[in-house]
Amino acid sequence: MRALVYHGKKDIRCEQVPDPRIEHGRDCIIKMTSCAICGSDLHLYNGFVPTMEKGDIMGHEFMGEVVEVGADNKKLKVGDRVVVPFTISCGECEQCRRQNWAACEVSNRRKDLGDKFFGHAGAGMFGYSHITGGYSGGWAEYVRVPYADVSPIKIPNGFADEQVLFLGDIFTTGWQAAVNCDIQPTDWVGVWGAGPVGQFCVKSAFLLGAEKVFVIDKVPERLALAAQSGAIPINYDEEDVLERINELTGFKGPDKCIDAVGLEADTTRSLDSIYDRVKQAVMLESDRPHVLREMFYVCRPGGTVSIPGVYGGLVDKIPFGAIMNKGLTIRTGQTHVNRYAEELLNRIAEGEIDPSFVITHTVSLEDGPAMFDPFMNKEDGCIKVVMKA
Repeated sequence: MRALVYHGKKDIRCEQVPDPRIEHGRDCIIKMTSCAICGSDLHLYNGFVPTMEKGDIMGHEFMGEVVEVGADNKKLKVGDRVVVPFTISCGECEQCRRQNWAACEVSNRRKDLGDKFFGHAGAGMFGYSHITGGYSGGWAEYVRVPYADVSPIKIPNGFADEQVLFLGDIFTTGWQAAVNCDIQPTDWVGVWGAGPVGQFCVKSAFLLGAEKVFVIDKVPERLALAAQSGAIPINYDEEDVLERINELTGFKGPDKCIDAVGLEADTTRSLDSIYDRVKQAVMLESDRPHVLREMFYVCRPGGTVSIPGVYGGLVDKIPFGAIMNKGLTIRTGQTHVNRYAEELLNRIAEGEIDPSFVITHTVSLEDGPAMFDPFMNKEDGCIKVVMKA
């Protein structure tokens, strides 16, 4: 079969690889029909996530049709359409019973590595390094799904792939980020980053009742798309972010702040960003936390900072005094997709949101590697790339 395979930093190739097979009675095999490049895949592409190995099949945002089912899997049958969450959950451990699906205690088959990096490993993930289990990802014609009697989301007839694909990651990630803010009707919500996850943070904040939402980015197409959803755009290349936020909020600051950027904050206008790039270049810091510093500084006392953006290692010069003295609440974590999938599928069915609004480019699997640089560099109006087998 064809698959997109990791060969090193900025080197992803479409190659022929062996077909997957059923390895456990709870498995299934799906024929991938749609998959997508996620912003967090760029962290792998740029070499910021360790333990990637040559030959790893990438991709964690995908869906398809079930073509084979293990003997012990009573949930699925051949022909079912499913969206597969990016985290792998056993459904039986203590964390899964608590619906902390992204903290499954069983599915990470390289728990030893995860424990070394993070103290306690999280769940296994598709196509996202050996820290998360070394599982083959979904950028392939066929994909083995372990514990497939637990998390795959069955899709009823009548939905296009483009409407439901993002239930497996970025829609639910944006939704969880907003849910973690405990949004109240008078809240002003700031979203840093207007990429695909940031777009869903904006939509979700409004669906949950936020009074105002502003979004910070520098890419005109992304800011314009967020504005179509009702957000107030702030271009950090054209105006001072903190001054503009204070002006908008009457110098009170936003009630809730969401970091939809993560470890590769893209700015060199401030001294702290230059400092981060220098430290990262000499391997004294792994992540660039400019956005975190900005949010902790500007957030209103008693406010909440929600962090769906991916961080992988160490950050420096965090203003913890501001966090403590202002009594900020910080909520973060990988997404517990199955907590929210049914509700969000219902919202799609009822016409409250069409998640396909973020898609700007659709290409074949073979053409996928050529889309990484345009996606990363925000060229040709690229916001979200979907690939078809």
